[in-house]
Amino acid sequence: MAVNSEQPIIIKKVKKGGGHGHHGGAWKVAYADFVTAMMAFFLLMWLLNTTSPEQKQGIADYFAPASISSTTSGSGGILGGTSLGDDGAKADGKLSVVQQMAPEAQDVTKEGQSSETADLESASEQALRDALAKKEQDSFASAAQSLRQSLQDMPELAELSKQILIDQTPEGLRIQLVDQEGRSMFKENSREPNDRARVLLRAVAKVITQLPNRVTISGHTSANAYGKKQDGDWALSAQRADASRQVLRGAGVDDDRIYQVSGKANSEPLYADDPTLAGNRRISIVLLREKPVLPDGL
Repeated sequence: MAVNSEQPIIIKKVKKGGGHGHHGGAWKVAYADFVTAMMAFFLLMWLLNTTSPEQKQGIADYFAPASISSTTSGSGGILGGTSLGDDGAKADGKLSVVQQMAPEAQDVTKEGQSSETADLESASEQALRDALAKKEQDSFASAAQSLRQSLQDMPELAELSKQILIDQTPEGLRIQLVDQEGRSMFKENSREPNDRARVLLRAVAKVITQLPNRVTISGHTSANAYGKKQDGDWALSAQRADASRQVLRGAGVDDDRIYQVSGKANSEPLYADDPTLAGNRRISIVLLREKPVLPDGL
């Protein structure tokens, strides 16, 4: 038997397994969706954090407007399934209804608006007055602190700081230059302030020029050793107040700022229980509280 020399042909199919491949690009799409969702989430959190309650309410009203009817039937509207007029099925019903209903409705609307507008204007005016009063109060407090600080920083004024009294009164910010035993502001029976008083007045002028308020200056004397008032004290206290005004003007205070200069003798003692004390002799300078000027329309 002859041997067949032809060998059978064997075909092998080899499957190449990926093993650890990337499984295509589907994961990229899922990851992108996840990142987008997280970004939207954090953006929403940020918006909720930065919006005010009024803005949140406005957004809620936008997505749930009050004008949407709460019912699904045609009778849920303003007509409630009834006819506009009683003039018949073919009548449009406008004339009788408008004549009967419109005048009363218009009057109520106008009255309601007028009352509400008046209330708002009154509230706005009061709020503005309160804000201006608080601003003036803060300005006075700042000016007082500035004067006290300048007295502490300047060696020549440190010893004189005890002769300045600063307080707030219903009239305004009051700065008083008072005498002490052995430390007077004026020579006896003299209208001219001494060097000590001039230094203090110049320090006060720096504070006055920082504020726009008008200024009053009054001079005060003390009673004599017997507690009696002297007629010459009226003229002397007025002259001392005017001499103080001149020093303030020389230190930069505009004459237009001076509202009043007066002499009160010993009619308003600082220490009422003892009118003879040296502290009753003083110059009182007041930065007046100004009535707030409101804008037109309030």
